[in-house]
Amino acid sequence: MKITAIDVHAVHLPYAGGVYRLSGGREYHGFDATIIRMETDTGLEGWGESTPFGASYIAAHAQGVHAALDELAPTILGMDPRLTDRVNDRMDMVMKGQNAAKTALDVALWDITGKAHDLPVVDLLGGRVDGPIPVISSIGGDTPEAMRQSVAAHRKQGFRGHSIKIGASETEGGPRLDAERIKACLADQVDGEWFLADANGGLTVEHALRMLALLPSDLDFVLEAPCATWAETMTLRQKTSRPILLDELVENDGDIIHAIRHDICDGVGIKISKQGGLTASRRQRDICRAAGLVMSIQDTVGSEIAFSAILHMAQSVPRHLLRCALDTRAMVNLKTAAFDAPIIDGGVSAPQTSGLGITPDRAVLGSPVATYR
Repeated sequence: MKITAIDVHAVHLPYAGGVYRLSGGREYHGFDATIIRMETDTGLEGWGESTPFGASYIAAHAQGVHAALDELAPTILGMDPRLTDRVNDRMDMVMKGQNAAKTALDVALWDITGKAHDLPVVDLLGGRVDGPIPVISSIGGDTPEAMRQSVAAHRKQGFRGHSIKIGASETEGGPRLDAERIKACLADQVDGEWFLADANGGLTVEHALRMLALLPSDLDFVLEAPCATWAETMTLRQKTSRPILLDELVENDGDIIHAIRHDICDGVGIKISKQGGLTASRRQRDICRAAGLVMSIQDTVGSEIAFSAILHMAQSVPRHLLRCALDTRAMVNLKTAAFDAPIIDGGVSAPQTSGLGITPDRAVLGSPVATYR
């Protein structure tokens, strides 16, 4: 089997909540998705998506993805898509980094491979762990009461995890506002719910310590990505007993090994496009497993195609180490594909169909913006 063609589609995904706010005054109204269709000489095709969270989240942005694909895509034509590691080796040889661009291609490889073997992708990733996957919402920064209401709305939709954004500037209210946000969002916590207070690297150590000092000690939440640097995170780690989950600082195998070696965290947020695709995420899942780190399987943002990759990976994680999967579908209000994975009783299961189990909507995707043959 050989890769014979790669089509690139560009789709804008409006944010479902109007304005999404992160620490540092970052605001987003929508996200630019890059969706890949990969064709083979057998007639099988695969799909992949990469949707960066704007240009100020990590070192990735939509136009950069397109530029990188212009370098990467021609170099893997003619390769066997089922040899996922070898194709990734080729991409790494051609270009350093650029995980977001590599992800779209890599996920399409796995979709094709699943179809070639008539297996769902989760079985190729090591096998399905039985039971539905708890899904987590993403609650943008707002007033405490507005965030509490957003948590309640997502709870009614079946979400049993909630990622609440913190990182208010001093003029906005600083640590006191962040503490009030956390207390408001946890005010109606029910059994089985899991909360992340996610700063997206936007806190100084001083801010974090002031915020934590304002909170009751029995509040049950995990602090995610509190600081922007390794040094700050290590300092905070030494000064608090609050569990810490890393996200933006962890983009490759070496980052996870560094975190383990220096005991910097208790868990890792594995985001498919941040890590470089399913091939890299599978490897990093196993590193985390060996170290006993819990995992939250997510992506920066995305549509049904991105969520399908998240769900297959999450379904392969041993349940005692899995905290949740991010349902990116709830973040945007444009549907790019049919994907039979409803939320039922707080959980969702990867479909049993071959590949990712998605049927892209060609009318929504429109004509390719680039084609490589």
